[in-house]
Amino acid sequence: MPAKVRFLFIDEIHRMPRVVEEFIYPAMEDFRVDIVLGDGINARTISMPLKHFTLIGATTRSGMLSGPMRDRFKMHEHLDFYNIGELAEIVTINARKLQTKLTPEAALEIAGRSRGTRGSPTRGCGGPRNYATSEANGDITLEIARAALAMAEVDGEGLDKQDRRYLETLIDVFVGGPTGVEALAATMNLPSDTLSDEIEPYLLRGQMIVRSPRGRIATPRAYQHLGRARPAADDSNGQRTLFDE
Repeated sequence: MPAKVRFLFIDEIHRMPRVVEEFIYPAMEDFRVDIVLGDGINARTISMPLKHFTLIGATTRSGMLSGPMRDRFKMHEHLDFYNIGELAEIVTINARKLQTKLTPEAALEIAGRSRGTRGSPTRGCGGPRNYATSEANGDITLEIARAALAMAEVDGEGLDKQDRRYLETLIDVFVGGPTGVEALAATMNLPSDTLSDEIEPYLLRGQMIVRSPRGRIATPRAYQHLGRARPAADDSNGQRTLFDE
């Protein structure tokens, strides 16, 4: 009978408290845990052996891992985003699990607005399936998928209402920047960490904004996406000139 393979998976491992890190070091190195009982001179340590296991840690912020913890992992792998073909296959599998008929064109449409990830229910198969059930015969066609995503306010680039509001604030209020995230957050009445952690990553990856030492700046692609005219810029003599198209 083959030996059992044991895995311990810790998601967002960078959030692990340091005291927990130190507790699992012996488990990672010697397959044991040390438990201290009592206090002071009456304290004693009980060492409990563990069966061999493989520890897998997932994180989106590897730089926040402590050096000793990071060095104990001998293999470091970077997971990239899904491409549209892979996402279309995932959406198709989800539709099959939901016993919903999904056309290939609809799968590609949903996949193209999923930001390279499995997506939220509004971008994945769940939202269009609910829409198809309430507004049509339950089948997800290309037209139904587009209508469901439009109702969820997810556009062709995968941007939702909050993403577009960010770009509109940056362009219309701050003339495209540069401006700091705190000023943007105050204007939008949102916490700054919501902008930096939830909204900005996809806008950066989609080349809609850049982070400069002076603050956030809207790119030409952001102006094009919103249908805005690009503003004039100061030349070396302090005169206003137009950007070249």
